[in-house]
Amino acid sequence: MNMSAASERLVVIGGDAAGMSAASQARRLKGPGELEIVAFERGHFTSYSACGIPYWVGGDVEERDELIARTPEEHRARDIDLRMRTEVTEIDVAGQRVRARDVDSGAESWTSYDKLVIATGARPIRPQMPGADAPGVHGVQTLDDGQALLDTLTRTRGRNAVVVGAGYIGVEMAEALINRGYEVTVVNRGSEPMSTLDADMGRLVHEAMEGMGITMVNDAEVTKVLTGEDGRVRAVATEDAEYPADVVVLGIGVRPETSLAKAAGLPVGHHDGLLTDLAMRVRGHENIWAGGDCVEVLDLVSGQERHIALGTHANKHGQVIGANVGGGYATFPGVVGTAVSKVCDLEIARTGLREKDARRAGLQFETVTVESTSRAGYYPGASLMTVKMLAERRTGRLLGVQIVGREGAGKRVDIAAVALTAGMTVERMTALDLGYAPPFSPVWDPVLVAARKAALKVRAA
Repeated sequence: MNMSAASERLVVIGGDAAGMSAASQARRLKGPGELEIVAFERGHFTSYSACGIPYWVGGDVEERDELIARTPEEHRARDIDLRMRTEVTEIDVAGQRVRARDVDSGAESWTSYDKLVIATGARPIRPQMPGADAPGVHGVQTLDDGQALLDTLTRTRGRNAVVVGAGYIGVEMAEALINRGYEVTVVNRGSEPMSTLDADMGRLVHEAMEGMGITMVNDAEVTKVLTGEDGRVRAVATEDAEYPADVVVLGIGVRPETSLAKAAGLPVGHHDGLLTDLAMRVRGHENIWAGGDCVEVLDLVSGQERHIALGTHANKHGQVIGANVGGGYATFPGVVGTAVSKVCDLEIARTGLREKDARRAGLQFETVTVESTSRAGYYPGASLMTVKMLAERRTGRLLGVQIVGREGAGKRVDIAAVALTAGMTVERMTALDLGYAPPFSPVWDPVLVAARKAALKVRAA
């Protein structure tokens, strides 16, 4: 199709959730004759679920392609000029053009744009230490990373695995490796796993993981990766000990991939993420938008900017950007910081602020912790869950909830996420009309039990 008559060109950097959601939404609103869309992706895959990689590695998802929502060919069939294995190396803001390099051939060329979307994602934190790049040491940020890890697991004869870090990726990869029959050690710099929880709730995760046969090493930092005569990883070392490892998975977290944007002089925040307005337009730039893991977002509870790398946000960002680029109007108001995960049969969820977040924001608060059951106590299959709730001291405004428990625990955090978004007090929450029947909940849902207790504590204070 001849695109020369197109009135505008949209260039998208990054072919995953935010970038291709933006491109697809813009295409729905404007046809090829009105808007030419060129997208660059440096990897082999587009529009895939990075969140599903641990479950593919662990065998819960059988085929890699099940994680792919839309292939490059499907995007091209919708008149999106998607260029795979092509990395953008420079953004010329003044000249409204980007320089791209073919990863395989090295050939470079410039492409002009009228509108630009930056969706460069995040990069795994790789510790600066000897042996960190040795064969057998893996990050798990992309499908390419997941494939490389699976290839290593297939080739490796030994059965010792070390996971460095105990955040979401760390605990999910620990489960994946347990499922594959490995002896798993998790080395964690913090006092307890899951630093997104308060330490008292992280302790519950710690105990459960050890009960599943995972060795937890807390308050320890890996100082080097030891290699054998073949150059491959054989162990990791901390200041106090060595842990044998035939494979090492890095689950330390991610940082926004904004080196390209920073080199172009675009604004970034305290967490190194791009700063945008509510329409996801890069601040100070009328024709540049950004979304996904490379941006910072407003925390609706604390009023501060945060970096949260989640596919849910990335897809919403893309929808908002695509609507605005395509001539419509949409905004992304912010987040409350909801996340849910699991390790084996333990469900872990949180939303809003932890104690240290509330202190950092200058808030005074009360906390309560309750233990309840997922169903009516007399109904078969009822399991215990622990709910921790934070409420602002004088107003009673809900500030945060953390939940650790078995089946039925994790998604209960959504009740609190809605309450946080609505700015509800714990007193008002006690009157919420939630679904009840013995197979699903006690008469008083565990979240409402915590709200009642928190309301009493606020009144007393």
